Amino acid sequence: MDTDNHYDVIIIGAGPAGLTAGIYLSRARMKTLIVNEGTIGGQLILTHEIANYPGVESISGYQLANIMKKQAKSFGCDIKGNVYVKNIDLPGEIKTVTLSDGRVMTSDALILSPGGRSRTLNVEGENNFKGKGISYCATCDGDCFTGKEIVVVGGGNSALEEAVSLTKYASKVTIVHQFGHFQAFENAVEEASNNPKIHYLMESTITAFHGNENLESVDIKNLKSSEIYNFKTDGTFIFIGYLPNTEFLKDKVDLNKWGEIVVKNDMSTDIEGVYAAGDSTAKRYRQVTTAVGDGTVAALAASGYLNELKVKQKQLITI
Repeated sequence: MDTDNHYDVIIIGAGPAGLTAGIYLSRARMKTLIVNEGTIGGQLILTHEIANYPGVESISGYQLANIMKKQAKSFGCDIKGNVYVKNIDLPGEIKTVTLSDGRVMTSDALILSPGGRSRTLNVEGENNFKGKGISYCATCDGDCFTGKEIVVVGGGNSALEEAVSLTKYASKVTIVHQFGHFQAFENAVEEASNNPKIHYLMESTITAFHGNENLESVDIKNLKSSEIYNFKTDGTFIFIGYLPNTEFLKDKVDLNKWGEIVVKNDMSTDIEGVYAAGDSTAKRYRQVTTAVGDGTVAALAASGYLNELKVKQKQLITI
């Protein structure tokens, strides 16, 4: 075993869950490595403003992620960005992670926090206006659209519930849905229907986003007539589902039918010494604060596991 590339804990994913776990573990003097496929911070860096993080009046997602990164590194945590996991071997006492650059890392414990991503429409202009008028989180960005007219895409529980929530800020909310009926619970449909600020464009879909620096309008296609027309809007919230970044974990760890990692209360998985945290786990609420909480629990549980492991190893040496 290459001791230079061996860690007490490897954390896969550098969103708020992974960074929090890195802060706790490295501060506890555990040799810790965080590897991340993209930019450090995960989905957090896409959030223009966070105003509901306890103890912080207002901060951008990028700033908060940068603070977490600096904090983890100040305690000695190694962080490697822009690499992805090529292969992972979890059973046994030693966990092995092969990275895309060819390096092979090993650890005694491992925390999975690869996060996830909102389903996108995958249409023209969507990537250009993410964080500039297009959002996937009402709680994060709702107050940025106070007094403005916005569009909500989707017809499930999340779309309708978030549309109602957004009426606290927006002057008008127009729901665009591809079917002639909603796929939501009756109470969610009723609450949305009774809200005078909410309007509907059924059997319709967005085909393009337009604007200069920020989103200014969308092209909407009526799926019955095939007519496409331009619709002015200050912002668009898309709620058409969520995808965990767990494709590389298939047949490696217990996943539910949605591809989410199944965890116990201490964030442990079905593999001994392997924990999970954040948006990739099976959970209802996905917020920065819930991810941070998951990362804390996973780190503390992993620390406990490592301490027990060291005791067992000392006992074997004594014998």
